[in-house]
Amino acid sequence: MSFYFSQFENRRPEPPLPHHAGIELLWQYLAVINLIVGGWYLQWRWTQSLNPDAIAFSLLLVSAETMAYVGLILFTYNLWKTDDTPRQEPPVMLNDVSNCGVEYDRPVSVDIFFPTFDEDPELVRLSVIDAKNIAIPTGVNVHIHVLDDGKRQEMQSVASSEQVNYLTRADNAGFKAGNLRNAMESTSGDFIVICDADTRLFPTFLQHTLGYFRDHSVAWVQTPQWFYDIPEGTPLPDALARYLGRSGRFLGNLLQRISGEIRIGQDPLVNDPKMFYDVILRRRNWCNASFCCGAGSIHRREAVMEAAVKAYGSNVSRQLAESRSAILSITGEQDLDQTLQSTIAGQAMQAHEITPYKFHVSEDIYTSIALHTDADRRWKSVLHPQVESRMLSPQDLLTWTVQRFKYAGGTLDIAWNDNPLFRKGLTLSQRLMYATTIWSYLGCIWNAVFLLAPLIYLFTAVAPVSAYSADFYIHIVPFLILTELAFMTGTWGLSGYKAKTSYLSFFPVNLRALYTVLRGRKISFPVTPKIRQEGNFLALVIPQMTIILLTISGIIYSWGQLQENAGNYELNGVLLNTFWGLYNIMALSGVVVAALWKPDDTPLPEYV
Repeated sequence: MSFYFSQFENRRPEPPLPHHAGIELLWQYLAVINLIVGGWYLQWRWTQSLNPDAIAFSLLLVSAETMAYVGLILFTYNLWKTDDTPRQEPPVMLNDVSNCGVEYDRPVSVDIFFPTFDEDPELVRLSVIDAKNIAIPTGVNVHIHVLDDGKRQEMQSVASSEQVNYLTRADNAGFKAGNLRNAMESTSGDFIVICDADTRLFPTFLQHTLGYFRDHSVAWVQTPQWFYDIPEGTPLPDALARYLGRSGRFLGNLLQRISGEIRIGQDPLVNDPKMFYDVILRRRNWCNASFCCGAGSIHRREAVMEAAVKAYGSNVSRQLAESRSAILSITGEQDLDQTLQSTIAGQAMQAHEITPYKFHVSEDIYTSIALHTDADRRWKSVLHPQVESRMLSPQDLLTWTVQRFKYAGGTLDIAWNDNPLFRKGLTLSQRLMYATTIWSYLGCIWNAVFLLAPLIYLFTAVAPVSAYSADFYIHIVPFLILTELAFMTGTWGLSGYKAKTSYLSFFPVNLRALYTVLRGRKISFPVTPKIRQEGNFLALVIPQMTIILLTISGIIYSWGQLQENAGNYELNGVLLNTFWGLYNIMALSGVVVAALWKPDDTPLPEYV
């Protein structure tokens, strides 16, 4: 059976970003100077720049700037340094990875899980075949399991023909987390590899990851997710040649000589996760704060089960205490009858379940929090920098939106209902790293202000500052320049423009997730589709298109008013807000283009 991604089978991932001590030192220097200048700018904004004639607007914008600056501090701390955990040779015997001193030592065993619900069985077959072809360290026992929550005969036939274990269950309680729990009850591997239905493990996966567990406190290892089907785009000369022939190719080559390679349609949905895994998550290793992202990770069974048992005991104890207190307040007695106390304890035990992976839409990061907060064991996490598997990316804006909503909603739900910042057991560095993740999803609030602020001036001539004077530029320009220089250095080797504009442009998704959580509604568990969804997705970007159209209208209107000397418009104010508005238009236009994007299957002209 042929899939759309069959044409990309020969693609290979880029190596991890190399670590350069000199560049890192320069980044740290620029980052500190940037934070100092940023603090100076904000001090001036709060004390000397507010417009008393529009105080509400002034306070709204400076508050948004302040919240963004807090995010800048957290992000700077996140990116502070690279400190990869040294890789070791894979273990052979259980005593190599355990400090319990097993009396009758035995070989290490590994279970590979492929949870699935409604994915194409033949897609899962490809993943299973690749898992069967991994290089198994000498002496290690590996078992592959297909965990089918769809209870499909076709899926069972695939598992049978590939000679791997097939597991299903009576219900779908807990969705993926419940599926994993059911599998753990039926298996006994010392380590568990978590895959998605489309996770294609590379042969080196176990050779490169098992060795980390020689450190007895390592609970899990996350490997980078790599989407090998991301559109690479068409080189500009080829794209122009489609319409202009040889002259188009000549023009494209000329432009590329000036600016470097240009590709049309490259990664339109900004799916490339390299910035996240190779920079953001990788640089949490130094303070033991990289978290699990699900697929492509390997877990120590002992750690996951121990955390589950502790959570179960804590939940039962809490309910028992609450019930006991409620009954005593009603009866006025000093203590409970032993029989009644036993009854209450039994009910509390039945009301809770042992859940190795939290029944939650973001079970991966939730499990990470549970392990990181275990003050007794001090479990460690590792982000292994090398790509060890390949996966499929969202192929349309609908799928992309579903996925981003799950990420945002899951994280914000944890922050609202069980905030890790207030849990015991985390170090200060770990709290700051989790705070960075949570704060980033709250960015939709101040991003909305940054998108709306220039509109207010362009349509009303009401400024959020007392004046667009030289003093204003003296304070803001150095801060903006230093921010760009610092993070260009901090992410050396990767372009950050698409990531920044994407973060700004999907503010409606995060706002909807935040609204859902604050209303007390559960974030749903939809399975991310593995094939392109057909249809028109412009309805998903109505907020972005509205801001684009309003900004264009505002720019035209303000320049017209300036020409006629109408209102209180000033050249400096119109210029600054025009440039601000144009930046917002460029940032938001990417997601609008993504809504219209379709794979380009048009062949090149014969003369090319």
